[in-house]
Amino acid sequence: MITSFLFKNLDRGIIVVVAILLGLAVAIPALNLLTAPDHPFHVPTYLVSLFGKYLTYALLALALDLVWGFCGILSLGHAAFFALGGYAMGMYLMRQIGARGSYGNPLLPDFMVFLNWKELPWFWQGFDMFWFAALMVVLVPGLLAFVFGWFAFRSRVNGVYLSIITQAMTYALLLAFFRNDMGFGGNNGLTDFKDILGFNIQAQTTRAALFAASAVTLASCLVLTTAIVRSKYGKVLVAVRDAESRTRFLGYRVEHIKLFAFTVSAMMAGIAGALYVPQVGIINPGEFEPGNSIEVVIWTAVGGRGTLIGPIVGAILVNGGKSIFTAAFPEFWLFALGGLFVFVTLFLPKGVVGTVSAYLARRKAQGRAADADKLVAEPMAAE
Repeated sequence: MITSFLFKNLDRGIIVVVAILLGLAVAIPALNLLTAPDHPFHVPTYLVSLFGKYLTYALLALALDLVWGFCGILSLGHAAFFALGGYAMGMYLMRQIGARGSYGNPLLPDFMVFLNWKELPWFWQGFDMFWFAALMVVLVPGLLAFVFGWFAFRSRVNGVYLSIITQAMTYALLLAFFRNDMGFGGNNGLTDFKDILGFNIQAQTTRAALFAASAVTLASCLVLTTAIVRSKYGKVLVAVRDAESRTRFLGYRVEHIKLFAFTVSAMMAGIAGALYVPQVGIINPGEFEPGNSIEVVIWTAVGGRGTLIGPIVGAILVNGGKSIFTAAFPEFWLFALGGLFVFVTLFLPKGVVGTVSAYLARRKAQGRAADADKLVAEPMAAE
């Protein structure tokens, strides 16, 4: 029953991408762990972590596409949800250090000892348990999105005003997390992680497992998002995007429809942040930077918003290009990124995947038209 539902709601392109992600979840760790360093197909551990980071960015872009591509909500605050999920995971990882920190305090993280904290704050309680941290990874961003969306959507804040408010929310969190008295490490954030689920976080096998977890999670979220947008609710979601007033006039509670999509999207962004932190080894207030949210918009636009596959492709392409470009011309990267966004806006408004899909659909329609003309011409020629 579940299989028939999935195949009914997934088109061929989605199935191919899911299969590729699941294949990579097996192939990349195998090429890293089972091949010698001098083997031509060996994947170095640093590349495994780098590719895993790209997949978390792809998941973040997919989360944005759910609300921007299918609901018309241009959120400039998804970096906040990403960072909150990252901080929840970082707090768990900090609790796992225990007495192995620089100050040897088994109860307090090093930065709290340095700042003369006497006891662990109440909001750090429970983060020594992975299940609790995993719950907070989705609950905290989801709750923030729910409360924010409840007031914003009920007040019918739309368009550029909503975008500005989401960016203001992100900037407010940035300023708050920079404060040392907030209890989140201040400017330095959380780092120097040791273990995750009892495994050395720097170990080659752990890095491979984190990559596999990122690939499987991205594939699962892609299936979930596809099922949402292809359902009856997804049809109403698109109706809200294209004609909100008419949808409201038909009797739909538009604010509820938006709120559900916005909350689910925030939870996905939180999961992306949680997978990101153990692979890069640090989380700090810089992740709240409003510029990060704008970059996610660029990834989605480059790949093609409203396509599901497009944001994944855009995130991987742009960040892959960023790794190469910043190594060669680091001072020109922001100019290149801005130029890329302008180019896509002017010449590829549907993004890479959207443009390719439109071209293939046009070719298919032309082929059908040619076949129809041929069928009509044959009886006439026989006469």
